[in-house]
Order: sequence, then C-alpha cells, then structure tokens
Amino acid sequence: MNRLLLLSLFGFLSVVSPVANAAEDLTVLPALEGAAAESGLVYQALQKRAHEAFAKRKAVYENIKTPEDCEAYQKRMKDFFRTQIGGFPERTPLNPRVIGKLKGDGFRVENVIYESWPGHHVTANLYLPDSKPPYPGVLVPCGHSHNGKASAAYQRACILLAKNGMAALCYDPIGQGERYQVLSEQPNEFFKGGSRYRPPHPRVQYYCTAEHTLFSVSSIPLGSNAARYRIWDGMRSIDYLVSRPEIDAKRIGCTGNSGGGTLTSYIMALDDRVQAAAPVCYSTMYRYLIDFNGPQDGEQNIFGQLAYGMDIADYTLMRAPKPTLICAGTLDSTFKIDGTWELFREAKRFYTRLGYAERVGIIEADAPHGFTIQLREGVARWMNRWLLNKENPIFEVEDQPVFTDEELQCSQSGQILLDAGERSLFAVNDNLNQKLAAERAAFWSSTDVSAARDKVREISGIQPLGSLPRPEFKEAGSISRDGYQIQKLIVTPDHGTPLPALLFLPNMRQGDLVLYLHGGGKQVEAETGAAIEQLVKQGDVVLALDVRCIGETSRKNNRRIGWSHGLLGPNYHECALAYLLGESMVKLRAEDILVAARFLSEIQSKKKTNP
Repeated sequence: MNRLLLLSLFGFLSVVSPVANAAEDLTVLPALEGAAAESGLVYQALQKRAHEAFAKRKAVYENIKTPEDCEAYQKRMKDFFRTQIGGFPERTPLNPRVIGKLKGDGFRVENVIYESWPGHHVTANLYLPDSKPPYPGVLVPCGHSHNGKASAAYQRACILLAKNGMAALCYDPIGQGERYQVLSEQPNEFFKGGSRYRPPHPRVQYYCTAEHTLFSVSSIPLGSNAARYRIWDGMRSIDYLVSRPEIDAKRIGCTGNSGGGTLTSYIMALDDRVQAAAPVCYSTMYRYLIDFNGPQDGEQNIFGQLAYGMDIADYTLMRAPKPTLICAGTLDSTFKIDGTWELFREAKRFYTRLGYAERVGIIEADAPHGFTIQLREGVARWMNRWLLNKENPIFEVEDQPVFTDEELQCSQSGQILLDAGERSLFAVNDNLNQKLAAERAAFWSSTDVSAARDKVREISGIQPLGSLPRPEFKEAGSISRDGYQIQKLIVTPDHGTPLPALLFLPNMRQGDLVLYLHGGGKQVEAETGAAIEQLVKQGDVVLALDVRCIGETSRKNNRRIGWSHGLLGPNYHECALAYLLGESMVKLRAEDILVAARFLSEIQSKKKTNP
C-alpha cells in the first residue's frame, strides 16, 4: 500500500547540495509580460476578487435612499469596524505631565506626556493661542514622518490653528518621533531594510511604516491590528485635550496628513466627540490603491473590510452629517486624485440624503502628496468655520519659523522607550498573549481532536477538501532522466492562479507518494543528485509544487523594498490584500496543498518495470 507523505521545507534550506544540470530548464510557467510581470499572478487573482467586492459594495451604496437607510448603514459599518480591530480597552488614568514650555509669536507650546495604556506613554506638543480661553481643540495625528510631531509641516499646521484661536495637540504615533517601539543595542547610521534615510535617534532600527507593519503582525494572532492601538492613542489624546481647563470639550476637531489622514479618518468615524474633521492626502477609493500602489502599511488594512464592503469612503459616511473636509493633492502619486473625487461624490450624495449637503467639502491643491500650505490654510479655515463660527480668510506667514526636534522633545533621552519604567506596546501584546495562553491550554485539554480541528478550520477559514473544486491540470513539457521522468504540470484551481508543479515518476514505482514543498520553490531540490532524486531513486512518486507566493508564483518586483521586502518578504502586498479580503496566506496555501494532495493520491502508483 502506498502512503501519501508531505515533506515541507518552508523557511529553511535542505542540507543536500544539488548538482546543477545546465541543459535542463525546470521552470514551468511561461514568462510574464506587462501587468502580470509587474504585479504577479497571485496579486492579479486577488485583485480580481477585490474588484468583485467593490462592485457589490457599490450596489449596496446605491440602494441607500432615506435618512433611515443612512443611519442603519452607519451603525452596521461602525459595529463591523470596532469588531474587526478587536474593540477598545477600559480607560485608565492619563497621569499627564507638562515637561516644558516654549513661546512663539502669538502662541505658546507645552511639551506633554500622558499614558494611553498603563505604563505606556504618548509624547505630544500642545499649541495654545495667546488669546483668552476657552479654545476649541484640534487633534493632529502625524503622517509617516521619521521625527513625528516635530515635522515642519505638522508644526506649521498647528501654529496656524493656534494663531487663529484654536488649540492643537500633535502627538507622536508609535514607531515615529520619540515613540519607536523597536530599539537596537548598537547605534544605526541608517534605517534597516534597505532604506537610505537616517533615523531620528541612533537606537532606532526600522522605518516607521515597517515598524507599524511589524506591530500589526504582532497583533493579528491576538485578534487585533495596529489600527486599534493607533486609534486608541488618538482617543486618549482627545481625553487629554478635553481634560485641559482651556479647552471647550464640545468643540473638538481632527486633522492629519497621509498616515495622519488615515488616523483622522478612523478617529472621526469612531469618536463622536470630533465635530469637525479634515483628513489630508488619504481619502481615495480603495480600488485606486489596489490597482496602482497596493495596500499600505499595517494599520491601514482592516481584516476583511473589502469582503464586507467597507471602503475608505465609509469613514466619512460613518460620521455624516458632521462637517468633513476632504483635502487632496492633484499630483498625489499614492492616494490618486480620481479616487478622491469619486469618494467625495459618494460623501456628497450621502450627506445630501441626510439633508446636510453643505457639511462636506473638498480642497484640491495643485501639488504632490503632502500637507502643503494651501491645504493647511484650507484646514484652518474649515475649523474656523465650524468650531469658531467665523468666516474670515486665514493665511499662513511665509516661511513660518518652526522649533527644532530637541526643543519639542518630551522624553529624557529622545526615545520614551529608554526612559525608566516605560512599557512598549509589544509588551502590552505579550501580556495579552499570556492571558490567552491559559484559555488556549484549557481549550486543547478539554476538546476532542475532531472538535479542535473544526475550530482550527473555523478560525483559519480553510475549506474542507470536499468543498474545494478539482483544479485543471495541464501538461507543459517533460524531462527524461536516468531511471525516471519529470512531467511539468500547470495546476489551475478555481482561484485562478496557475500553480507550477514538477511530477517525478520513477520507472520502478514501489515507494510512497510524496508531496514536496520548499520555501524556496519546487526547483531548489529538483536538480540531479538533490533530495528529490534520492526519493525517486527509492521508488517514490514525488509532486513538487509551488503554492501561492512561492517559487515561480512569488513576486519578482517589489516597489516597497525599502520598508517591506527587507523585513516582510517580496509578497507583502499579496498577504495584505488577502487580509483585506478576510483571508490569510496560511489559508490560501493550505488549500493549494489539499488539492495537490488529492491529485497525487489518485495517481496510479503501480509498480512498473523497464521493458
């Protein structure tokens, strides 16, 4: 009786050294051209599914007609959003401290620290007008600047607000400014992972987007996402704002650029205290991200949101009819302007259905991605209108002076994680994992194998083999070797990604059926004298397969190499897009393995003798 064996070498290389045969070509798939060469076969298949999801969402949107329809839609989206990020913890004391004070022309700044989690601190600058309080308070989440809140553009946005009678609180996100969460023992001249940029502190290792994604990877197995922690920082920052006696808690705004636009969109959707909002250089329809640049860093991707029908436009729709200004740059190469106008039209129609068409607006600056002066002025005027009930024109002083990073520093060392007693968010995750470990142990000890397997299938989403359609198998050539044949096969499951395989058939079939998987691809041990040949020589039938994003199906071109490829491999975009569709690469590859194993088990492996 033949046995079906699975040999998997994902993640490491075999110790067997193959002897290369230069005359043989073990590639199976034809060379890719055009868009397929740029994005890869796996991404294209996932992209097609994403477009199907976009079409379904559009149909749902068009069926929203009445204010009651709008409110039901908003509730459904908010509930989904909160659930997908894992909800929020109980509020704990902020324990705020004012570390230092600075004086500007018409405003002043306080360097402050407060706790968003017990033992985990936020470093921030509070810009206050010189005029008599109370003031409206505007939260300013940072975009992906290495030095966080000290970035000149974010300083100027806050100064402009303060000089026009509004307080502004700009805080460092995790992985930026003074709040990097992964520090090295030795100093670094440049960010790791291929970046040419210098870090803001010598102990900082990774570019901010890389650190955000690493932290998201840490959070996903715990049922969460970096977005949860980023949003919570913003909500706790609003808590700090409204705790100040100078701030009118009923007049809160929020604005941020790029990654700060992402956080502005999240916070304005989920925190009802935000009365006026202005996301900058972020608002576009997800279709344009998927088609041009691919998914962004970890916190910008919510598990299953595309499959559910939650697009970027929905962050604006969720808060309607509260005043929202969409700010964009004509030449923004990341968040495409065509998608911005499509988003704005959706928002305008939604606000109109609610009876408040005038409360959503748009600014388009003739500029690339960034918090440019035109957008800063537009944001200040929007906040002035809705938080101060004023319509006077606001202009920024040319070359507005800004403070140095050192002047705005809140921590003792320049990195809060180096200060005594500081707790990283990785430690917060670790504590949660330890609590969940006891629950996992109890589950495994009290659950029979069948029920446990069902639970694993439920969590992973891996379909039973009987539910997976039989793929198409197409021969693409063959190679003859001493004692065996190699058939080149193209396996095309229903997901549409062709998977290349090599089927090794010994002339004397007297061994096992072996499904051979290698993290480097099917060809790694397929050369003459390598590990697969050793199996075939003993009579085993071997199917060597490239599952999705392995070998020939792995992306060859990665435009995000500076922050993702060096840490996350060349297929980050595929993993992130699958995540947006509510799936994981574990699920996708497991299903590839299941259908391949079924095919292999059905091969007649009767003993053959040479004629």
